[in-house]
Amino acid sequence: MSVHLVGGGALSAEHAGLYAPFFAEAATRGRAEGRARPRIAVLSVHPGGVQQAEVLVGVLRAAGEFDAQLTAAERGANVELASIAEVDGIVVGGGIVEEVRASIEPVFGEIRRQVASGVPYLGISAGAMIAAEGSLGGGSRIDGVVVAPEEPGEAGTEIEVEAGLGLIDVSVDAHVAQRGNLSRLVAAVESGLIESALGIDERTVLVIGEGGLRVVGSGSVWRVLPGDGGVLVSTIGA
Repeated sequence: MSVHLVGGGALSAEHAGLYAPFFAEAATRGRAEGRARPRIAVLSVHPGGVQQAEVLVGVLRAAGEFDAQLTAAERGANVELASIAEVDGIVVGGGIVEEVRASIEPVFGEIRRQVASGVPYLGISAGAMIAAEGSLGGGSRIDGVVVAPEEPGEAGTEIEVEAGLGLIDVSVDAHVAQRGNLSRLVAAVESGLIESALGIDERTVLVIGEGGLRVVGSGSVWRVLPGDGGVLVSTIGA
């Protein structure tokens, strides 16, 4: 099974095609377990609360019918193991990446175990960022130097890296073209803060599976690698 990472900006029914590959894998898993409809854990840690969680479920249902095992965690609350028990797919939605990571961290080990056993993972925005072994936080400065546009409320914030899920070994950023975050990734790799990075545009999904990397959607995935005397940047097109 695969890891599906969405760069954000895809929360309406018209974007159902981005989620179709994940849903197909979850449905296959569900049938193997004797279920007519897949059971999917949907974990939402978002300032929008239950309303935002229900928007996420509605978008996923545009891709196909499933039984939702929904958790809308409040700020600072931990996700429980029961929220991801006996499921055919795991979805982690967007929000403030540091808060999403902190709430999901108690079940990191169980998510890794399930993905290794064949349960597909879908991360959206912050949910994509925490999938990496080294999870990028917010922020726009390295050693006090501005390296990317500063978001409201993030002025002066340093970029930090914390332990993530470890489903992939490359750091991930989202909303890349839309928020001007490519320079953030270039600076993070050039400085040695992270070894390498993948930046995903909005309305774009990167599928990582046994067949390698596949991009679905209207944008690009930006690959940033260290090079001789600098940094190498390329795109993985849709």
